[in-house]
Amino acid sequence: MSSSADVIATIKLAQLYLYQVGSVILLFIGTLSSILSMAVFSQKNLRKNPCSIYLIAYNVANLVYIYATILPLTLKVGFNVDYTIYYLGLCHLRFYAAILFNCLSPFYLILASIDRILVTSRNVHTRQRSTRRLAYLCLIIGTLFWAIFHCHALIFTEIIEQSPNYFICYYQPGAYLVFFSYYAIIKEITAFSLLTIFGLWSVRNVRNALRARVIVNESNNGTTVGGASHSTSSKDRQLALMLLLDATIYVLFSFVYASFLMYQQITQDVVKSSERTTIENFVSVLCIFMISIPFCVTLYTNLLVSQTFRIEVKKVLSCRRFFLMH
Repeated sequence: MSSSADVIATIKLAQLYLYQVGSVILLFIGTLSSILSMAVFSQKNLRKNPCSIYLIAYNVANLVYIYATILPLTLKVGFNVDYTIYYLGLCHLRFYAAILFNCLSPFYLILASIDRILVTSRNVHTRQRSTRRLAYLCLIIGTLFWAIFHCHALIFTEIIEQSPNYFICYYQPGAYLVFFSYYAIIKEITAFSLLTIFGLWSVRNVRNALRARVIVNESNNGTTVGGASHSTSSKDRQLALMLLLDATIYVLFSFVYASFLMYQQITQDVVKSSERTTIENFVSVLCIFMISIPFCVTLYTNLLVSQTFRIEVKKVLSCRRFFLMH
């Protein structure tokens, strides 16, 4: 018993430190990442690009997700402060925002990946389909659709008394909780699959464009085999690489979370000891912490792979410094 109690105490302490320290750091770097990324993609030489429009929306969704999910969990798990248990409206709103923007963020990333496939295509008619008008249309229609689709979270969440004088804001137990669990699994697997497929597709297009460019350079008359004359610009290649890295990070962490959700459904009827339950609760909050990482690191991965992005960040910071000095 003593050994079991020690394990439980250690796990609870690790969970506390994870959200008192790690989550606070994640909040800071995530906020900085989203705000700076939005500022960069809003620059004059980038905002005319349809992909930049998708990435601005992506970073807005990331920022809202950070404050709808990471902040409440940090307060609740790390500091034992949960404002959602006092007002049912806040309980509904918090879960609705968390579920909606957890969906919108990868959705915008998928749209941006599709745009990169269009832009890097060797077919001129395909490339012409990448327009700002199409970007705005997809964002408006897609956002409205998902906002309406997730309205169930405004109805089927409630304040539950889990134990005497201990209340939590959570999904209604029973059929809705089962429905949402399977929905979350399907959503993560779908996002995982689409981002993987579109990411590899855009990489193939970029390689084909580079190969065509080599043929053009070696040709005296500037023509290519098969009539392809398009060479992807450096900016388009860097945007494709940035998106690929963002998608890869999201896929890796979403796979972990989806795996845990499937485990929960498989073992939901198993009688579990208090030690196993504590361990699974810790793994749950750890997975939620991990799934939040892709929403917070976009700025840093972009700095790593894109020279154009690094230059634009320097411009944004220089302008900021200039205004502060005057």
